[in-house]
Amino acid sequence: MRVGFGYDVHRLVEGRELWLGGIRIDYELGLLGHSDADVLLHAVCDALLGAAAMRDIGFHWPDTSEQTEGMDSKIILRQTIELLRAGGWQVGNIDATVCAERPKLNPHIPAMQQCMAEVIGCRPDQVSIKATTTERLGFTGRMEGISAYAVALIEKMAE
Repeated sequence: MRVGFGYDVHRLVEGRELWLGGIRIDYELGLLGHSDADVLLHAVCDALLGAAAMRDIGFHWPDTSEQTEGMDSKIILRQTIELLRAGGWQVGNIDATVCAERPKLNPHIPAMQQCMAEVIGCRPDQVSIKATTTERLGFTGRMEGISAYAVALIEKMAE
């Protein structure tokens, strides 16, 4: 078994859709990024890649590539899982926290879990997602951006 850690942050801006955990959330601001800027999926991918010692999301999907521009982060997650499986790894579980003052994310967590589990090919109870604020402190507290932290446990697949 191995454990990996991931972190991501993106700026909130007008004129972009808000994607978190693979689902679109109706909100007046979205996250700025080269892809769809789904901070939760990006943090999870980094945790998974880190656990397998396979570098990071920027190494595999650089933000300088035309191929990744506007990319759906569910594709990045799916391809991350394919890389892990090719290396003989499977997901044990994921535990993630999204830090945002707004929008309130609690109502969206079950849909995020379901979406991520489908992409990963695991049970929803293997994907834990929590939401918190920073009590109005820092860039998150000023509603300038959203961040996400994730840890992932991976296991060698049975031969």
